[in-house]
Formats: sequence, structure tokens, C-alpha cells
Amino acid sequence: MKQQHHGFWHMWGWPVVLGVLTTFGLISALFSDGGLGDILAWIALGIPCLACVWYGWCRRPADKAGES
Repeated sequence: MKQQHHGFWHMWGWPVVLGVLTTFGLISALFSDGGLGDILAWIALGIPCLACVWYGWCRRPADKAGES
């Protein structure tokens, strides 16, 4: 069997993006005092939470009938 070589960003791209969003959201929530900073914090922290809900609960398992 031939193994496919995937680059760093192919495997770690989305986890890095979600980590940066989470870090930005936490820092924004820590230093903001209402207004735009709070809105940015809610959005930046909401996106990783929605991704976790989507991949953890809402997504159907892949059909494994064709694999051996």
C-alpha cells in the first residue's frame, strides 16, 4: 500500500485556526469593556463551540459498509 503524504497545514490547519480564534476570543473578553470587544469575543468563542457541537453531536457517522 502506498501512503499519501499530507502537509502540515492539511492536517493541522483547522485546529490552528480554531486555537487562534479561541485565544483571540479569550483575550478580547478579558480586556474589553462592552461594545465591539464583547461582540468580537462572543463570535470568536462561538465559532469553535459550534464546530465542536457540529462534529461531536450533529454530524452523522460515515458509512463504513464499503471498507474492509
